[in-house]
Amino acid sequence: MGYRVVDTDSVEPKPDRPCECRKLSEPGGLDFTAINRFRAEPGEQLPLAYHYHETQQEAFYVLDGRLSIETPEGTYEVPADDLFVVDPESPQRAYNAADADGPVTVLAIGAPPADGDAVAYDPNDE
Repeated sequence: MGYRVVDTDSVEPKPDRPCECRKLSEPGGLDFTAINRFRAEPGEQLPLAYHYHETQQEAFYVLDGRLSIETPEGTYEVPADDLFVVDPESPQRAYNAADADGPVTVLAIGAPPADGDAVAYDPNDE
């Protein structure tokens, strides 16, 4: 048996992100799931770029605020306590709208964990 409690505030945010990103998988000892906590101020995006994953399915659970997610089909507005799921090979760009009332906090879960499977997506190439 094994159990762990992770104080997510003690995990240092990644410095190379457009918003606060705390990668929780390694501190939690997770081998089969990637978990990140994002906090984005108005106008900030979560990922580094509009992208899709070749093999990873992602789920964004909005803890507070409202998350905007741009897709080729349109933009989704996801309120607190709702879950947005993205299948592999489905382009998306998650962000906090510039005119938002405040920050958005999101728990992003991906499985399987897949370093290097993110592919940049340019909506103008369609």
